[in-house]
Amino acid sequence: MPVNLVAPDGQFLFPVAGLRIGIAQAGVRKVGRKDLCVMLLDEGTHVAGVFTQNRFCAAPVQVCREHLADGQGIRAILINTGNANAGTGSDGIARAKFSCRELAQRVGVNPAQVLPFSTGVIMESLPVDRIVASLDAAVSDAKEDNWLNAAQAIMTTDTLPKATSRKLSIGGRTVTVTGISKGAGMIRPNMATMLGYVATDACIAPEVLQALARPVADQSFNRITIDGDTSTNDSFLLIATNKAGNACITSIDTDEARILQDAVIGIAQTLAHAIVRDGEGATKFIAIRVDGGRDTMECQKVAYAIAHSPLVKTAFFASDPNLGRILAAVGYAGVDDLDQTRIDLFLDDVHVATAGGRNPAYREEDGQRVMKQSEITVRVVLGRGTASDTVWTCDLSHDYVTINADYRS
Repeated sequence: MPVNLVAPDGQFLFPVAGLRIGIAQAGVRKVGRKDLCVMLLDEGTHVAGVFTQNRFCAAPVQVCREHLADGQGIRAILINTGNANAGTGSDGIARAKFSCRELAQRVGVNPAQVLPFSTGVIMESLPVDRIVASLDAAVSDAKEDNWLNAAQAIMTTDTLPKATSRKLSIGGRTVTVTGISKGAGMIRPNMATMLGYVATDACIAPEVLQALARPVADQSFNRITIDGDTSTNDSFLLIATNKAGNACITSIDTDEARILQDAVIGIAQTLAHAIVRDGEGATKFIAIRVDGGRDTMECQKVAYAIAHSPLVKTAFFASDPNLGRILAAVGYAGVDDLDQTRIDLFLDDVHVATAGGRNPAYREEDGQRVMKQSEITVRVVLGRGTASDTVWTCDLSHDYVTINADYRS
């Protein structure tokens, strides 16, 4: 069961003018499920992408980078689930490009104007014949209010679709931002298996859109981890259709850009949190905040050391306040001149450790009370400076092992 996560209501997922979505059942891996999604973008739409840093990146990631660099203007997006088209060599790239050509032919654009995305099993050949055979159905289904179906069509081991939407005002014009994502395991995006798509109808210059994409990813999808595994396919797209009628945002250093960035970050963080809440086998949603660092980099090191520790994660699953495991993770995080006598550890409102040892006022029953909650905040104070950062993660349960042991069955 996901942790305090409910399925989105389609009536509150607002259409983004200039973007239509179509869904089909291609039978990529399983018969009778939505597993193919196309997004058709009006001319004049700008797209910015942030992708995995995994050096064994999937064929569609390589093709997306190539097509974005081509600069012709993206007009269509093709997403399949069930097969990652990763670890497939030159054949995988050829299949990804073939699917782009087939979709381009159907919607009257250049193949370099199509971005392909795949998610699912690695090192299996992409069944491109099934995808191509279903393209006509997906294109025929294209409409603006298809966001919920899209969120369902890109799922793999997710138990619920992930989507959210909001409206805001920029320059007296109503602007819409809507996004979807997928992911439940093999999650430690380092961009920038997760996919995320956030679209807005705001008018924004392409160079400003790309400048927004990185901080949005860094403050959302790049601050989550389920199991510490960076996927071959992690991708995040930020799309602007330029249909809202606002005065075009031409600089990142404007009030309008900041308003839009805050909205997009809010959407992306909601989607990122949903991925953690739906983590494979998760029973706890855990925020790990590190304060008092010299810089954000060392705060991230400490936060991720805690978040990736199997001992810490299994203790949370068992609601066992074996909190010395957290201190041990802080110690091996890679901050070489760390002074343990200046470290404080808090579990929600409970002050667990101070000055390098157990807080004299700490009682284990208070720690266990917090550990039994479904949502927990771990706060570490390093006592070295003013920097801080937060990472979101989940516990590690028996079900995580079961899901991943049976994933290809």
